[in-house]
Amino acid sequence: MRRAVCPGSFDPITNGHLDIISRASRLYDEVYVAVMINKSKKGLFEVDERLDLIRQVTAEYGNVRVEAFHGLLVDFCKQRDIPAIVKGLRAVSDFDYELQMAQMNNGLSGVETLFVPTNPTYSFLSSSLVKEVATWGGDVSHLVPPLVLEALNERLRKD
Repeated sequence: MRRAVCPGSFDPITNGHLDIISRASRLYDEVYVAVMINKSKKGLFEVDERLDLIRQVTAEYGNVRVEAFHGLLVDFCKQRDIPAIVKGLRAVSDFDYELQMAQMNNGLSGVETLFVPTNPTYSFLSSSLVKEVATWGGDVSHLVPPLVLEALNERLRKD
């Protein structure tokens, strides 16, 4: 079985993330979406909320598993026999950092990283930008799935 992982914080998941996950799901038999746990960072959504949102918006793919992880991504990969990491690249600036991570991960465990160019529609998109624009009342409905937009608006009304 061919397995890959799409890692990230997904706070919240965007249409850009979904584009990469969807494309990976067509290339691999099983795709893990690994939600990074960083206890030193306070996210807008709790990890369990992110897991739930991601599970709901990826349910149609049928071969996507969603799990949280804390620690080294290569350990997550080893524990699940995952030989490949799939990462989306938005711009050349992403490549510099991601290349270093890919080389480190390969050196630590032999796990390969595959870079997928982002759909130009989403080349500027990040969770941080979505949160910032939404916080100030901007329209992000074209940047996130409807379910995520609903959760985002609800969360921002509370804060």
